[in-house]
Amino acid sequence: MDLTLLRTFVTVHRAGSFTRAARLLGLSQPAVTGQIRSLERLVGRPLFLRLPRGVSPTTAGDELARKVAPHLDALLEIAQADLYDDSPRTLYLAVPADLASHRVLPALAPLVGEGLALRVALGRGEENLAGLAAGHYDLTVGLTRPKDRLLTSTVLCDEEYVLVASPERAADAGGRGPEELERIPIVETGEDLPLVTRYWSAVFDTGPSVDGTVVVPDLRAVLACVRAGAGLAVLPRHLCRADLEAGTLVALLDPPVPPLRTYFLSARIGTLARPHIARAHARLLSAAARW
Repeated sequence: MDLTLLRTFVTVHRAGSFTRAARLLGLSQPAVTGQIRSLERLVGRPLFLRLPRGVSPTTAGDELARKVAPHLDALLEIAQADLYDDSPRTLYLAVPADLASHRVLPALAPLVGEGLALRVALGRGEENLAGLAAGHYDLTVGLTRPKDRLLTSTVLCDEEYVLVASPERAADAGGRGPEELERIPIVETGEDLPLVTRYWSAVFDTGPSVDGTVVVPDLRAVLACVRAGAGLAVLPRHLCRADLEAGTLVALLDPPVPPLRTYFLSARIGTLARPHIARAHARLLSAAARW
């Protein structure tokens, strides 16, 4: 059986679309459609159900993917790995801005001295994962575990989130219940108060009853506002640790079970066979064990 047909089949199975698979393979959609039809004639049964948007594998399609995909990935690894290639490589990375500056880029810095070049996009969530699936990035770090079958993810680290304010603002709250805390203006990254809402739900089993006073979509800017006395905020501990240690910020609460968020390190299936991506992936996992 032609391995090209199997490679196209696995790509369609993971992409869920002939159009998307064609883009990933650098082929036209009619070429992908023709290859899948040829494979279906060879196996004697349909492999996909055509839907209004994309395709869904049949039982036979899922079974074939289960059997052949690991072997095709292994062949790709053999074809792409070059242990003797010392030429510089460029890693395309998408990561939240605060995590990039405090965690990810310092961890990858030693690889730059070994010839790795970095191109970093600062973003979050689904947008980063869409770019990863489309081939714009080699690795992403974020709070969303990808559901796309083209992507694979590994837990990178858990991060504690802390409710903080300047010492002067902390004195304004008096008590530490939600009503007292909401006397202090809230600084947030979005109008829907995503971090404060999650924190209130975890600690108080309720949501905030006030709106944000300062809304800015950058945690570093949130930190600067809170440090300057604008209000309270919920921040990842890595971002505000130095201020907490210096006393320029104080933690308003110390809950028995602090709210945590999990960061995921994601890649496209098969690309970890490329040495420079594999080295960066391993470096981040090793560094995260000490975070």
